[in-house]
Amino acid sequence: MRATQLKTGGPFHGSRWLNLLGMDHGAANSTIVIVNLPPDRLDDRLDEAMDIYVAAMGYPRGSAKQRGLHVRKHAGYDSFRFRAAVNPGGRMLAFGYGYTCLPGQWWHDLVTKAVGRRGGSWLDHAFELSELHVTPSAQGLGIGERVLRSLADDLPHRSMVLSTPEGDNRAWRLYRRVGFVDLARNHLFPGDHRPFGVLGAWLPFDELPVVRPRRGLADPEPRGSSGMRPPDGGTTRGC
Repeated sequence: MRATQLKTGGPFHGSRWLNLLGMDHGAANSTIVIVNLPPDRLDDRLDEAMDIYVAAMGYPRGSAKQRGLHVRKHAGYDSFRFRAAVNPGGRMLAFGYGYTCLPGQWWHDLVTKAVGRRGGSWLDHAFELSELHVTPSAQGLGIGERVLRSLADDLPHRSMVLSTPEGDNRAWRLYRRVGFVDLARNHLFPGDHRPFGVLGAWLPFDELPVVRPRRGLADPEPRGSSGMRPPDGGTTRGC
């Protein structure tokens, strides 16, 4: 696979050359690449990601800073992985991230109560999709699915779990398409008046091609290395 070198400014810190590699998936905008951003490079693009977060979720701009603090905290969790979709000019169009879902985490403990004993097995050895967002101007192009599949690729976990605001929208259609099922519906999280659906899918997803980030901006994490929600947790919209 051949690397594509982009000379960019702004969030890429001036005129630094970056090696960005990507894979085509489906018919959606094959010029967009999926890259991996490890914890030690998170600050390079976090502000840009949080701008997408508030735009996609319709939250006040002030919530971006608060959410950014949570992302930095989550970067220390087991199996943290962050993927971003970047256009040829270096602009981030979408991002998603998650980590191993464990007792003692805010989302895990609240959702455990929501899904009850019957749904508890979904949370055993699960990867929590904390955020998946596409900037409004790029929604509907399949970019969200590319990011989601890249996040899921080669995960050692049994399942992926998430929560997302109730509604008939692109996010729900994406999750249904790749195999997510209901674990709880109309769940209310502290700090958000909207009802959420809690969903889970067994891994791996179906047999459609995955999107592997090629080496460059950041190397993919090795196998086994160390969703949506209100601002304290995470959420997905506009995929």
